Amino acid sequence: MNKGGGAGGLGGGGAGPTAAAAAAAAQKQKSLMQRVETDIGNIVDNFNHLVNVARVNDPPVRNSQEAFMMEMRAARMVQAADSLLKLVAELKQTAIFSGFASLNDHVEQRTAEFNQLAEKSDGILARIGEEAAASLKELESHYYSSAQRTNSS
Repeated sequence: MNKGGGAGGLGGGGAGPTAAAAAAAAQKQKSLMQRVETDIGNIVDNFNHLVNVARVNDPPVRNSQEAFMMEMRAARMVQAADSLLKLVAELKQTAIFSGFASLNDHVEQRTAEFNQLAEKSDGILARIGEEAAASLKELESHYYSSAQRTNSS
């Protein structure tokens, strides 16, 4: 399992950007949560005002003012709900793209690990080839200098 740690060492230069990305993600999450709280607060406040204004009164002027207030509060509720829907779409997009980013990071990490293993394997194969060549040379020299070879010729 040390091989995986070695590849992580290769990606050590990526710790800075990863930390910066984590900080940016935390800041974005904080701003998104503030937007959610603001939008939900707006919906609740406007609904409360809408219910309070919905009382029926006798003077027609008062009723028209209340009707206008109700329309205004309803419009604000719709705007806050629309903002929440846009926020949900943005969160979905962020989840999708951050998933791809982490997947790409994982692929790059695994590629680095496999490249390191390939280099190590190439080194081992080269050493085995050199040892085999040295052994073969030693065996050939022993064979050509042996008494059996000189007797059979």
